[in-house]
Amino acid sequence: MSQVAATLAKGWMRLGTRFLPFADAATKELPLGRLLRLSLFQVSVGASIVLLNGTLNRVMIVELGVTTLLVSLMVSLPLVFAPFRVLIGFKSDHHRSVLGWRRVPYIWMGTLLQFGGFAIMPFALLVLSGEGAYPAVYGQFGAALAFLLVGAGLHTTQTAGLALATDIAPEDSRPRVVAFLYVMLLIGMTGSAIIFSELLRDFSELKLIQVIQGVAVVQLLLNIVALWKQEARNPALTAASRQRPQFGESWAQFRAAGGSTRMLVAVALGTAGFSMQDILLEPFGAQVLQLTVGQTTALTAFFAIGTLAGFALAARTLGRGGDPYRLAGLGAMIGMFAFAAVVISAPAQSVLLFRVGTALIGFGGGLFAAGTLTAAMAVASGSDSGMALGTWGAVQATAAGGGILLGGGIRDAVASLASDGTLGAVLSGPAIGYCFVYYIEIALLFATLVAVGPLVRTTRTNYAQSSAKFGLAEFPG
Repeated sequence: MSQVAATLAKGWMRLGTRFLPFADAATKELPLGRLLRLSLFQVSVGASIVLLNGTLNRVMIVELGVTTLLVSLMVSLPLVFAPFRVLIGFKSDHHRSVLGWRRVPYIWMGTLLQFGGFAIMPFALLVLSGEGAYPAVYGQFGAALAFLLVGAGLHTTQTAGLALATDIAPEDSRPRVVAFLYVMLLIGMTGSAIIFSELLRDFSELKLIQVIQGVAVVQLLLNIVALWKQEARNPALTAASRQRPQFGESWAQFRAAGGSTRMLVAVALGTAGFSMQDILLEPFGAQVLQLTVGQTTALTAFFAIGTLAGFALAARTLGRGGDPYRLAGLGAMIGMFAFAAVVISAPAQSVLLFRVGTALIGFGGGLFAAGTLTAAMAVASGSDSGMALGTWGAVQATAAGGGILLGGGIRDAVASLASDGTLGAVLSGPAIGYCFVYYIEIALLFATLVAVGPLVRTTRTNYAQSSAKFGLAEFPG
């Protein structure tokens, strides 16, 4: 019997490297089990993102009656800390600690900040709606503090966690490991979206409080499990006497390794183009297509599944030596058609077309993120991993925050003009403000194509090499 089991195990291992997803990301130094456990911090981040950008923005706008502009301000507050990801990455690269840890202190502090923000958030939101015994302004301050704490913790945890993954993994497998962690982020988003959809199917304020506090506890537990015995202590590396470079020196090294301004501009334009709709798709579905809370929350699952499909196609293309910037441009082009489908779904009153457009937005965004992430990892091979990943994450998150803020403000302004009749009888109705934002996103994605074009022509890196490929070649497509 034991001989049969051993034979089956060997056969399964031979099968795994060919068919199991992400089997090529595991190495002797970082086995698949340890990698899966480390990736739990990305699952917790994904749940937090869904709660902030998906469920809460719909609930605050529709059920609690908060203005879209105020909601966009609240949801974008976590991204105030996005530019500091560069500094977080740099500091974790050269952290001083008698314990010998560089990444663990940052991940743990980020986890505690997220827990504190989620602990006070539900009660602040109830006061913010004006239904409590205290003035709504108290709720505004409380909600702002909660969103700031969550944002600071989320960015700190994710930046240090990705850097820790690159530290543990061998150099030739680092891009594949980081790519795997981003896919786990999307899996966390998909799973949490489905769970939130079921829990809030029959909405009540008590259920909202329970869901938010549940996320606080779950993300704390997930991050503890993810961190357990991952980073080896190295007091010599974190000794106070160790000479450390200045930030300017590390930044110059990053630029010399290929971190061009045009690359960062392309990342910013594309991310903003895909992000302005983050707090608008669910209210659009509710107000224009009359979808329920559960149905609109499930849209995040469509979005995440589309993004996973984008990663799968990116894996196959990049695994064959495809150009990452060309792939990013393809994602931007698909995004333009996706937003056109969402716009058309309003006059057609087609829920199916709206869902297809949502999935295509995720698909195009996945291609764009995969292409730019691969290019960033090629830069990271010639500079500090924390600096490279922090810079890419800072530009992406800052552009996303700006897009979210502008999207909500523009939607409110245009909707107000339409309701007053300023735009005429033709441009009226609840869909006008949303569609105006979608048109802007189409324009931004076109500008992204303009920015990416010269990068496709001038790049000389062989991205088919194992040290720079995206590394999801075995993801089932």
